[in-house]
Amino acid sequence: MNHTAENIELKIFYIMDPMCSWCYGFSAELEQIVAQLPDGAKFYTVMGGLAPDSDEPMGPEMIAYLKSAWAAVAERTGAEFNFDFFTACTPRRSTYPACRAVIAAGMQGANHVPEMVAAIQRAYYQQARNPSDEATLVELAEEIGLDAARFAGDLNSAQVEQLLNADFNFRNRLGVQGFPALILQKGQEFYGLSIGYATAEAVLARLAWALAQ
Repeated sequence: MNHTAENIELKIFYIMDPMCSWCYGFSAELEQIVAQLPDGAKFYTVMGGLAPDSDEPMGPEMIAYLKSAWAAVAERTGAEFNFDFFTACTPRRSTYPACRAVIAAGMQGANHVPEMVAAIQRAYYQQARNPSDEATLVELAEEIGLDAARFAGDLNSAQVEQLLNADFNFRNRLGVQGFPALILQKGQEFYGLSIGYATAEAVLARLAWALAQ
């Protein structure tokens, strides 16, 4: 897609949670979408936040729900899941630490945001490692080449918490309640490109329509 933004500023907001299985299933489609964004369009990843901090182990009902969700995502998207996670780890319904990790990674360079998202998804869904655990997140930071000591210090800092809450407030202003979501801002106008999983083809068609308005 080669149209330029001309004089209108274009922003694409990706509202997601790195421990959202549908976001993981959407990652291959997202890659295609980002590769075809108009020249000059700016892309931002916004933490949506699925589940607040908790040290409580997941109950059997939540585990059963997640297993069925993973199976549904795998069937719809072809994404691969390692169900050993549920026996190798003590699952907790706590995704805010992973959201903070993405923000903390971004403080060492914007390019580290997608790298950390991918690392968390790989750890959680393929390697049976628990991104609800701070130790796992610090390991992932080191694996993707971050300053792990700096990352560990940033992870629970007041600055990261402030940025996380700013993301949540922005998500609320956009009215987004499900992930993944892609929102286009064209000048002062906002267009929903996807709320929930969608194919790259469908999203790009909606984007072309919105740009033509």
